[in-house]
Amino acid sequence: MKVRLSDYSNEWTRLYEDEAAFLSTIFGDEIVRFEHFGSTSVPGMKAKPVIDMMGIVRDIGRIDLHNDQMRLLGYDVAGEWGIPGRRLLRKGGEARTHHIHFYQTDNPQIERHLVFRDYLRCHPAEAARYSRFKEELAECYERTSDYSPAKKAFVSEMEQLALTWHAGKQGSES
Repeated sequence: MKVRLSDYSNEWTRLYEDEAAFLSTIFGDEIVRFEHFGSTSVPGMKAKPVIDMMGIVRDIGRIDLHNDQMRLLGYDVAGEWGIPGRRLLRKGGEARTHHIHFYQTDNPQIERHLVFRDYLRCHPAEAARYSRFKEELAECYERTSDYSPAKKAFVSEMEQLALTWHAGKQGSES
């Protein structure tokens, strides 16, 4: 897929909310809650206009029972897609609009994603730095298959800053 980087849009929150409401009708009681994460969830950030959402579920195995239905509804069912315990659904084909990441309540990936989101929301200068980095990469790489791996080390470093920030915040609340 071609890298599409956009300015922040308030519309992204509505797209997340609409999709969460729709998916709740399909997955019902399996859903504990939905979370909007990734760059589209951070006001002011540049992002690929693909809504990253997390479905936190009671039993990850039960999500697979809906695969045929989700394919009929136009979702690409990607399975774990490199992250054990995750189920990834993608919507929109080449003009992708949503990535839905399902995790069981005890999966450690949940905290990693949400802490990173919250860190960027609380640190606008860091969000701006990340946006600038993504713009630089988008100028160098035309395809997401090259762009995404190129930002991996930068994101890992920022995630570590976020986790340290979160740990310090937790310690001060004790």
